[in-house]
Amino acid sequence: MSTSTTAPRPAPASPVAEVPAPQSEILSAPLKNSFDYTRSLGPVLSQFALALRDGRIIGSKSSDGTVSVPPREFDPIGGAKTTELVDVASVGTVLTWSWQPHPLTPQPLDKPFAWALITLDGADTAMLHAVAVDSPADISTGLRVHAVWKAARIGRIDDIAYFAPGDTSDAAPANEAENSDDELIVMPTPISTEIIHSATEEESWYLEGLKAGKLYGSRIGSGVDAGRVYFPPKAVSPSDGSAAVERVELADTGIVTTFCIVNVPFQGQRIKPPYVAAYVLLDGTDIPFLHLILDCEAADVRMGMRVQAVWQPEEERELSMGSISHFRPTGEPDAEYESYREFL
Repeated sequence: MSTSTTAPRPAPASPVAEVPAPQSEILSAPLKNSFDYTRSLGPVLSQFALALRDGRIIGSKSSDGTVSVPPREFDPIGGAKTTELVDVASVGTVLTWSWQPHPLTPQPLDKPFAWALITLDGADTAMLHAVAVDSPADISTGLRVHAVWKAARIGRIDDIAYFAPGDTSDAAPANEAENSDDELIVMPTPISTEIIHSATEEESWYLEGLKAGKLYGSRIGSGVDAGRVYFPPKAVSPSDGSAAVERVELADTGIVTTFCIVNVPFQGQRIKPPYVAAYVLLDGTDIPFLHLILDCEAADVRMGMRVQAVWQPEEERELSMGSISHFRPTGEPDAEYESYREFL
């Protein structure tokens, strides 16, 4: 009897995609998005905030006698609205913790500290706060800690500056903040994120063009969008992914397709209403983009109106659409309806 073995076939080599080197410098810059979300705390958390302002901590008592800190708006047992609020101590016990070796700007301390879940005396649930200790060796489960209050308090959780080791707590200092008899607290909550944004190659030369006072679009080479010119430019057709094959320099004139008149003022508004925000179709392009129409009465703006870009002074231009201040009417005859009907 004889046997034979067959050597296993090698796995086929994975195809390697070759990405061509960009022909333009790729731009990168910090990008920060932020806004203040203003909200009402409601009747229960408002009382919690007002107590913090006064140097006290309160919790809510549920139907089974459990005391929760911060207080709950509804009883976790039956879902009824919370009606009973009770004071708890500003000293308590560390339930669990983690170390923060590199504090971030918004955090409560500017040196390494511990985040801890702390069960305050008189409470049955734990609340999260910072504990000021010198090293991880100085904190442990079961450590007794006390609140250290800010001198001026406004009704926020950070009215407690931090917790410190120790089983006793001094009374909160007299509040320097202006008192209010309001029962409901309305609080702005800042929300922000900051990243490093890297533009695509098309975005990069488009932005460089704006700074230089030029408008660049991209022409799609094939597929359902073959020959269409996009502004701002795209690397591929959004319809079927066909690649753009040409950079196209465009005129800074075009027509208004659709528009709206802004009559309502809002925070941060730089132009006094009424004014017009319109979609402008640049000559030689196939997709309109949004910009301002100024230098005329808002009521005079209409679909088909011929407009031209008004550029910022050369020394004030930047890598953004802000290099164009706005568009203004040219005084030429309006465009034919057929030239913009597909965008309505």
